[in-house]
Amino acid sequence: MAGHLTRDTLVRHAHADGFREVTPRPTADRGAREQLERLTQAEGSTFSDGAGIRAHPEKPDPLRTCFERDRDRILHGTTAFRRLAGKTQVFIFPEDHQRTRLTHALEVAQVASAIARATGLNVALTEAIALGHDCGHGPGGHASEDAFGPFVPGGYDHAVWGADVVLEPLNLCVETLDGVRNHSWSRPTPMTPEGEAVSWADRIAYVCHDFEDAVHAGIVTPADLPDAVRERCGSTRAEQLGSLIGAMIATITATGHIAMDEAMAEALAAFRRFNYERIYMRPASVAQSESVIRVLRALVEYYADRPNTLPLEDPHHRPAHQPALVRPHAAAGTPEALLDAVTYVAGMTDRFAFNAAVSLLGWDRSTLPQGVGVR
Repeated sequence: MAGHLTRDTLVRHAHADGFREVTPRPTADRGAREQLERLTQAEGSTFSDGAGIRAHPEKPDPLRTCFERDRDRILHGTTAFRRLAGKTQVFIFPEDHQRTRLTHALEVAQVASAIARATGLNVALTEAIALGHDCGHGPGGHASEDAFGPFVPGGYDHAVWGADVVLEPLNLCVETLDGVRNHSWSRPTPMTPEGEAVSWADRIAYVCHDFEDAVHAGIVTPADLPDAVRERCGSTRAEQLGSLIGAMIATITATGHIAMDEAMAEALAAFRRFNYERIYMRPASVAQSESVIRVLRALVEYYADRPNTLPLEDPHHRPAHQPALVRPHAAAGTPEALLDAVTYVAGMTDRFAFNAAVSLLGWDRSTLPQGVGVR
């Protein structure tokens, strides 16, 4: 079906019972929207400029700003983003209504863009950083960082790995990659205010939605929250997000700093401590984390010793618009083989990794994680 013909204009519409008309504004092309940014964004925010600063220079896109292009590449150009749907947020093998790394990334993007839109930051850059910020996570949540750490010089940091390994083939702008690389609070300050906004949005989103998932799982109740958290942030996710996002916007508006006022920041910190004590570090979660670490280390060692079993074409990091990345296998036992093994295992979903433990390593499935929360 080709659509429904409008005879006076000789164009086709999706619906048969009528159509809507608009008067287009001159902002369809990239240059016009770049000019609009100069008129509407805050002083000190990040402005788009042509094709952006990339490791490999490109011609500007006629329709999209450089950061809109980055956002689209993360969404469409790499399987790493899609595979976040199969990676742990808090619960391994999440049930229908529990978060995954993918839904977490989407919620971070919503929180961050709400802050950016209200304070005059570059929304497209904010969204690109938020959507890409966790692409470096391995299977099994943060336990994967402990699992891969001994195999990677300087340790495995999902933020750095995401920017420098997973997203590197996309040739993203330096501002986008910097925001991904430095979104964790333990990392250096991002080079843009948009990157700082994502750092806050990440914490706001996961503290609120991890708590909600744990309530639905029967691990905690809203009444368990410290009084100061309930009083300042509320008991439901809607109340908590509203309070914390509102505090961010109010503080940025009042001070010009990408920050949160002291009282609300203390409440957020107390909320996060509660989650660590009652959810992430509960005995069942710790036991599951230890199981994840054993599985992932065993898989890395297996593939490092048998590099010929790895696919020659890299399925985890090849952008859809680029030809296959094919190169010879590294020699067994070499640092290159070990790095290839980490790269491959880190790209796995939870289910793929645990199935590999059964099929390749002969592990008893009953000894593997069954779905209790880890982080």
